[in-house]
Order: sequence, then C-alpha cells, then structure tokens
Amino acid sequence: MDLDLAMSRALELAAEAASRDEVPVGAVILRDDRVVGEGFNQREIKNDPMSHAELEAIRQASSALSSWRLEGCTLVVTLEPCPMCLAALQQARIARVIYGASDPKGGALSLGYRLHEDPRTNHRFPVEFRPRQECSTILTDFFKKKRSS
Repeated sequence: MDLDLAMSRALELAAEAASRDEVPVGAVILRDDRVVGEGFNQREIKNDPMSHAELEAIRQASSALSSWRLEGCTLVVTLEPCPMCLAALQQARIARVIYGASDPKGGALSLGYRLHEDPRTNHRFPVEFRPRQECSTILTDFFKKKRSS
C-alpha cells in the first residue's frame, strides 16, 4: 500500500471514530507496504485516556508482528501526534511518522517536544508533515457539529 492509500485508509478510520462520537483521528502502520496495524480514537468508548489512534495501531501492529519493536514500520496518521503518542512511537522503535494535519494546541511538534530527534535518546526517527485538507476538514466539521449540539 502506498502512502496516499494509507492516508486514505487513516481517513476512513477517522470517519469511523466520528461516527462513534470520538475525535476523528485515524492511524495506519505499514511494513513493507503492507498494513500491520490500524486504529482510531476510542477514548470515549473505552473510557481510556490513552486510547488514541496511534496507540491502538501500535498495539495491533505489535500483536501482528509478535514484537513490540516496530523497526522498519511507518505510521501514517491524520493528526499530528500528541506528546504521549510521540513518546510511545519512540518506545516502539517506529521507523517513520507521516501526519496530515497539524495540532497547534496538542501536537508534540507544534508544542516544541521533539523527542523523535533528541540525540540523548536511544532511538530517533523522522516525522514528516504532509498536509492533506481532508485531515483538517474532518476535525473542523466534527467540532463545529459538537458546538452546535
């Protein structure tokens, strides 16, 4: 699966989250162009503040690969990871992260947390912002609807 298709799948997962009244974020983990994990926000469903799309995808990929080390894997996610998710990705040894919408109030990079490139850590990885309008729009529409309810 190429990265554009992976982002399209992540958007489908974000739409699934929105349909369940969750903040619409979706994530896909690829290894060798094959999906090994995916997830969407489920904080409300699971009553779990850590049930972010990225963590759900990490859990699924780790299970599929029978390893917590996600070396050689790429995470494609609709929204910039928060500090918790960026730290989890560092711990999982992810190879690369690509995100489609920035998050000025909660995104790790927007807030200045650059754990993924800190030379003091034992694992570093590139994080790339590839803006995609649909990633921003699904969030904007979700919160407009919430405010009007």
